[in-house]
Amino acid sequence: MGKIKGFMEYDRLKEPVIEPKKRIGNYNEFTIAPKTETLQEQGARCMDCGVPFCHSGCPLGNLIPDFNDAVYQNEWQRALTILHSTNNFPEFTGRLCPAPCEEACVLGIVNPPVSIELIEKYIVERGFSEGWIKPKPPEHRTNKTVAIIGSGPAGLAAAQQLNRAGHTVTVFERDNKLGGLLRYGIPDFKMEKSVIDRRLEILEAEGIEFKCNIEIGKDIEASQLEKKFDAVILATGATIKRQMPIPGADLEGVVQAMDFLPHNNKAVDGQHDHEEKYLAENKNVIVIGGGDTGSDCIGTSNRQGATSVTNFEIMPKPADSRTEEHPWPYWPFKLKTSSSHEEGSHREWSILTKEFVGDDKGHVKSLKTVEVQWKKIPGERPQLIEKKDSEKEWPCELALLALGFTGPEKSLPEQFGLSFDERGNIRGENDYQTLKANIFTAGDCRRGQSLIVWAISEGREAAHQVDTYLMGSSVLPQKNKAGDLVAS
Repeated sequence: MGKIKGFMEYDRLKEPVIEPKKRIGNYNEFTIAPKTETLQEQGARCMDCGVPFCHSGCPLGNLIPDFNDAVYQNEWQRALTILHSTNNFPEFTGRLCPAPCEEACVLGIVNPPVSIELIEKYIVERGFSEGWIKPKPPEHRTNKTVAIIGSGPAGLAAAQQLNRAGHTVTVFERDNKLGGLLRYGIPDFKMEKSVIDRRLEILEAEGIEFKCNIEIGKDIEASQLEKKFDAVILATGATIKRQMPIPGADLEGVVQAMDFLPHNNKAVDGQHDHEEKYLAENKNVIVIGGGDTGSDCIGTSNRQGATSVTNFEIMPKPADSRTEEHPWPYWPFKLKTSSSHEEGSHREWSILTKEFVGDDKGHVKSLKTVEVQWKKIPGERPQLIEKKDSEKEWPCELALLALGFTGPEKSLPEQFGLSFDERGNIRGENDYQTLKANIFTAGDCRRGQSLIVWAISEGREAAHQVDTYLMGSSVLPQKNKAGDLVAS
């Protein structure tokens, strides 16, 4: 695949970007498209490695060496066909995926891996710019109806797959616009919302019906939905925010990240003005949580004009490169410096917040912390130990809690008569089918908080199971246990 010895001739390309001082003045995407010839060189780096471990690294089972080779050969339309055969929305994953495929790349054992995500992004962008991506309605309809609750990546992927199989699909979204966390969780500087809208136009033209501002369980009872549709997919995500039960957590200015980010996205979209409690301007901001959501809070706070931005992480600072604890081709826990970190932030590791301190008006003015260390005990979970005499107080007028989610909301599954597993996710009987044969789940509400690429994979796999339930067998692709795509 690629060019013989191409990996020896060309260095890995890091996508060009606008410099931080300029890009934080707006919420636009700030990457700069490489030249076609440069992207071909990146495709040329893909080795003839014999066993492409990138397949196993990708939850979708993307045919990575195949589309890399097509790009190297300057056969972009073929590359798009290969990419779309496994991934409904490469424009999302090409921007937002942490690229586990690259960590599993064979070249990455000794050299920087192939720039798989970069190539993926510009394949699909070429497809849109050239007009190759067009609606493909099914030739025949089955007269079977499917309701999908939730319009995030899992719900949208399931909808497109089931529509392709000829079923009549309706997607219900309780918010005012479609996309789930893609629209109201991901900042515009990482993905402008026109990227979602252009894909939704394709899905609507293919025959999928979307209904916003409808909350199943409130506006429409679960029992009504079951009577009207032959099958139902719950793709509601994991939306219960993890709390921080410490003194002062109820102070004004202590805000959940997933309240802060959606509010800002709607402000950028012109839906409302910024409320003071969600505004970082002229404030010392502390973001608690070192994941992608925390990074998004940092980038957003800098664009709002924060005085300072500090990021707390309770875990120790990771190593710069892969360690023996996470051997190739497994996902390594190593130091990640995001574009938002580069725009201006101070990072603190092994630190635990003990208390939020308020002023006489009930607004947070500082927080108290202590340094911690993790004691490893063979056969047991690591123990968190607070260091003596390490207490410190930090000025803070806005504390953003980027602590993740604990699971899906319970009321709707309970209306359907469903139960939950020990992790709080919707319990299933066979893969994506719940204890009720006509009800299925996909995405974070089934597997817990995870990646966008996993959500798309879950939607595709759930669609295969629904199609099988409705028709006795399925024409839709699915992955086998080895992660390869197989026909039913």
